[in-house]
Amino acid sequence: MGQEEAPRLTVVQPGEGREATLGSIGVVFKLFGEDTNQQLSIVEHPFPVGALVQPHIHTREDEYSIVIGGEIGFRSGDREAVLGAGGYITKPRNELHAMWNAGKIPARMIEVISPAGFEHFFWGIADQIEAGLPDPAVIEKLASDYGLYFAEAPWLPDIISRYNLRPPG
Repeated sequence: MGQEEAPRLTVVQPGEGREATLGSIGVVFKLFGEDTNQQLSIVEHPFPVGALVQPHIHTREDEYSIVIGGEIGFRSGDREAVLGAGGYITKPRNELHAMWNAGKIPARMIEVISPAGFEHFFWGIADQIEAGLPDPAVIEKLASDYGLYFAEAPWLPDIISRYNLRPPG
């Protein structure tokens, strides 16, 4: 019988992975689609106090979030939840959703993205921010290239007020 090659093993030690900012929140790259046969990717997101991720829609992937520190609020469609460390939530594609730090201390979550690929959007945004003031037209094109769309949400002002958030921009 032929000897099959073992799948590639990817090891990411604690504290490893490129750390960058996405504007209102941070990102730490852990696993890329290239590490998982494009099945999923994993990033961590630090949320400073007052941080808000604006309402947006993913058209190509679902996201699964695991809160590992602090409290993070989520709104997806008409559903809202605040989760502490150990809480899990799904955010299905094609549904308007937002996230925010719902507490008074920095928060952190693991984001599982399936299928993989969207982690490269985060990489592109991080590159734009590190290079200086990002061009809104470049950011808009990058979002469009990855099937991401920002949208108005009538519930957003209430969330900003209730949690004393600092909207980006």
